[in-house]
Amino acid sequence: MLAYIVRRFLLAVLTVWAISVLSFMIIHLPPGDYVTSYIASMSASGSAVSEGEALALRDQLGLDKPITIQYLKWVALILQGNFGMAMEWGRPVSDVIGDRLTLTIVISLAAIVFTWALALPIGIYSAVYRYSLLDYIFTFIGFIGLAIPGFMLALIIMYVAFAHFGANVGGLFSADFAEAPWSLAKAWDLTKHLPIPAIVLGISGTAQMIRIMRSNLLDELRKPYVMTARARGLSEYRVIMRYPVRVALNPFVSTIGYLLPYVVSGSIIVSLVLSLPTVGPLLLKALIAQDMFLAGTIVLLLGVMTVIGTFISDLLLMWVDPRIRLGRQ
Repeated sequence: MLAYIVRRFLLAVLTVWAISVLSFMIIHLPPGDYVTSYIASMSASGSAVSEGEALALRDQLGLDKPITIQYLKWVALILQGNFGMAMEWGRPVSDVIGDRLTLTIVISLAAIVFTWALALPIGIYSAVYRYSLLDYIFTFIGFIGLAIPGFMLALIIMYVAFAHFGANVGGLFSADFAEAPWSLAKAWDLTKHLPIPAIVLGISGTAQMIRIMRSNLLDELRKPYVMTARARGLSEYRVIMRYPVRVALNPFVSTIGYLLPYVVSGSIIVSLVLSLPTVGPLLLKALIAQDMFLAGTIVLLLGVMTVIGTFISDLLLMWVDPRIRLGRQ
């Protein structure tokens, strides 16, 4: 068990390094750099940037160096706990990301909890009572959830909340707490604003996981060991929950690896619609401005979140499924 965990950890470290290389290379693929984008924005506003000023700015930001030198300097800064300077903001990347990363993780966890809390019981019910009225209703709702884009669902919820309840569901804080320091009152205000973003971001995943849980559990319920358990006189609850549900849980556990970064990278439009202060809109803005340190750090953090989620999934799968645990031994 310990050797397996050590191997997975070393593989995770190697994967993070590979992600850092790929993310830095991908950010440099578009022609030009931050100074090019800066000159274009200044020209659009009617200001001109001379060639000397452009050269001085590139020298100040280190953009005149080869890409390998830029990458090595960035990695050296990361090893010191410094992710570089956000060029457009003129502040350290850690300060720009700051609370946005914390709020992104909170929303991600809330969306995952919502997905699991809704999809797990509905999936079990739909499999056990297949072709019942509620099964058809849940199936229909699931297809609707898969068909409606997240940003459209966000717009519908915002309209209904504003038109019929007089509520504003945009953002994660009330106006009084948006710029206030963290306190118990601000944390409670965040808790009150959290359900809407969690529902919007988790609804498509919920519909998908319901179908997966229903399909997997139906396959397990047809297997001989379930018939044997019933023949031994076990209660229907124990027959279903003891083994079939545990085996059917594997897809739920294995999705942690991609659910964490998906809430960041796959919900940028939803975050813009709901005015969520998350990392997603910040990544979009950094990519447009070709801010390599800020964009590279966010992409790297997405990769780290994926690696951490996959590592947690592996450990949970060993706990949930005895076959995997015995296989590792």
